[in-house]
Amino acid sequence: MDAIVDGRAMHEFDRMWAELAPIGRRADGGYRRFAWTPEDAELREWFAAEAARRALDITVDRAGNQWAWWGDPDAGTPGVVTGSHLDSVPGGGAYDGPLGVVSAFLAIDLLREQGRKPRRPIGVVNFADEEGARFGVACAGSRLLTGQLEPARALALADDDGVSMAEAMRRAGFPADHVGTDPEALRRVATFVELHVEQGRGLADLGARVGVASMIWPHGRWRITLSGRANHAGTTPLAERCDPMLDLATLITEVRESAGRHGALATIGKVHVEPNGVNAIPARVTAWLDCRAAEQVAVEEVVNDVELGFETRIKAGLKGGVEAGVERESWTPATVFDTDLAARLGVVVGGQDGPAAPLLGTGAGHDAGVLSTAGVPTAMLFVRNPTGVSHAPDELAERDDCLAGVSALARCLAELTA
Repeated sequence: MDAIVDGRAMHEFDRMWAELAPIGRRADGGYRRFAWTPEDAELREWFAAEAARRALDITVDRAGNQWAWWGDPDAGTPGVVTGSHLDSVPGGGAYDGPLGVVSAFLAIDLLREQGRKPRRPIGVVNFADEEGARFGVACAGSRLLTGQLEPARALALADDDGVSMAEAMRRAGFPADHVGTDPEALRRVATFVELHVEQGRGLADLGARVGVASMIWPHGRWRITLSGRANHAGTTPLAERCDPMLDLATLITEVRESAGRHGALATIGKVHVEPNGVNAIPARVTAWLDCRAAEQVAVEEVVNDVELGFETRIKAGLKGGVEAGVERESWTPATVFDTDLAARLGVVVGGQDGPAAPLLGTGAGHDAGVLSTAGVPTAMLFVRNPTGVSHAPDELAERDDCLAGVSALARCLAELTA
C-alpha cells in the first residue's frame, strides 16, 4: 500500500463507512436509497456534516447537487472537483457512488496532512439522483445542472406511487420552483475526476488495484407498453384471450437473442402489470428495456429487432389483439473521456516507479459522462471489485484497494492543482 495512506486515514475510512452503512440498508444486505426520500435526506445531512468537519464551504445548486469547497471557486480560478453520488438502485451495493464521495473527503485530508497548498480550489460533489431509481431518468442531478434534462420534464416525472419529482422535492424541503440549469455552479468546475468502484472484473483479471476509464458505452432506456384485455382467469377460454403477458414472455427471449447476435447487453429488469391479480388476465403490461454496447449501431439493432418483432407478429395475427408501443425514455451516446487527461492521470496513478494504470471502458453510466458531454474535461478512476458484481448486495471492494484508490485520487488532485 502507498505510504501516503497512514493509520489516521484508515481510521477515518472505517469511521465514515460505518456511519454510512446503516442508512437505507435492507435485511438482505442491499440498499434502497432513492432520491428525495428520508434516506436521501440522511445521506445529504451526512455529506454536509463531513464538509463541516473539514471546514469546507458547502453549497447546493439549482438541481439539488451538493458541493463542498476547499478554497473559493469564485475567486477567479475554477476548481478541480471530485466526488460521486450517494443514492442507490433497489437492492444496490454499498460501494457504487459512496466510495467516490468517501474517497474525495479522504483525499483532501491526505493533501492537507502533506502540507499541500493547491493553486486551484478543490471541490467535493454529491450528485443528486444519479441512479434514476425512483423517477426513471439516470443522472438527473447532473443532467439538470448541465441543461441535458429539461426542468419541466424532470419535475413531471413520477415514481411508482404517482408522486412527482416536484412534489418529492417539496416534501424534502427543496424549492422545486428553483430547479434548472445552473451555469454559475458549472463555471466553477475546471476539471472533474470521479472515483468509482469498478462494475465488472476488468481490474481483477489484470491484477491491478486502480485503473483509469477510457470511455462509457452508449446506452439507453425504452418503455414498452403491451395493451391487452382484462378478463377472468377461470372462465375465459385460452383461444379468446388477449393476454399481454404472453407477449412479454416473447419479448424477453427475443431481446436476449438479439443482444447476443449484435454483441450488446440488453436487460428487461422492471415490469408493471395491471391489474396484477392472481386470477385476472392482465389488461396492460409495461416493461423497461435497458440496452448498451461498445458501438451505438449494436444498440440500435436490438431496438429495431424489438419493433420489427412486434410488427411481424401483428401482421401474422399472432398477438391476439394485443397492441404494443415502444418509447425511448433516455439516451446517452458514447462518452470518450479526454484522452490526454486519461493518459496523464494513468501515469500518476501508476506511480513513479510503476507502469501506467490500465485503461478500461465501461458499460455503466456515470455523472462523469454527463459532465464530459457538457464540455468539462473529465476523468474517472476505478477501484478493483473482486466479485465483479454491482447493483447487488455482493458488490465489493477490499479495504486495502479502497485506500489505494484514495491514495491515487490524492495524487491526481495534487497533479491537477499544482
